[in-house]
Amino acid sequence: MMHIDIISAVPDLLYSPLSHSIVQKAKDKNLVSIDIHDLRDYSVDKHKKIDDYAYGGEAGMVLTPQPLFDCVKYLQQKRTYDAIIFPTPDAPVFTQKDANTLSLSNNILFICGHYKGIDQRVRDSLVTHEWSIGDYVLSGGELPALVISDAIIRLIPGVLGDATSALDDSHQDGLLSAPVYTRPAVYDGLEVPEVLRSGDHKKVSEWRSRQSEEKTRRIRSDLYKNVFKEH
Repeated sequence: MMHIDIISAVPDLLYSPLSHSIVQKAKDKNLVSIDIHDLRDYSVDKHKKIDDYAYGGEAGMVLTPQPLFDCVKYLQQKRTYDAIIFPTPDAPVFTQKDANTLSLSNNILFICGHYKGIDQRVRDSLVTHEWSIGDYVLSGGELPALVISDAIIRLIPGVLGDATSALDDSHQDGLLSAPVYTRPAVYDGLEVPEVLRSGDHKKVSEWRSRQSEEKTRRIRSDLYKNVFKEH
């Protein structure tokens, strides 16, 4: 069973998203367990302060090292982590390939930044992996931690009802997925492509491949060029 720990200055942001849908089903099946840790519980400050001003006069508050070091060291006494992840906008973008690799992990720890981020000494000494979920800035690391966790958990064998479902997702082969349709075959004059109703699996596979390539070329030319450059 995979175990995920998440350290947060605002833990209430995390409980609901981790208690529904695919993630909750994975927890119910004992395929993953998740613990959320309130960073303030590890502060030695009498007011449970966890942030301070940045040296050098930069605007904004920074999470101080003491609570983070103490929390991580406490958790490391309980288990060995395959990855200690700090989601941050100044890092490489998280990809499906990264999710595939992390889904094989036993224990993962997320450190969620807040305000202006975390003291660099924490990043240098404790963090093993840093990822961004896009070229924009959020108020904290909680949402990226949730995004990455969901991307990982759905890949764990047994989580999805159809074991092959995740293999057809966008980005698994470097391309965007083909369009999908369901019943009815005709709705308000709009028809499902005939090939998908033909029962000819070879033709369906060829159609999906063509659609995937064209969609990627049109929407994400960067991905398209990267895939076909490799070929």
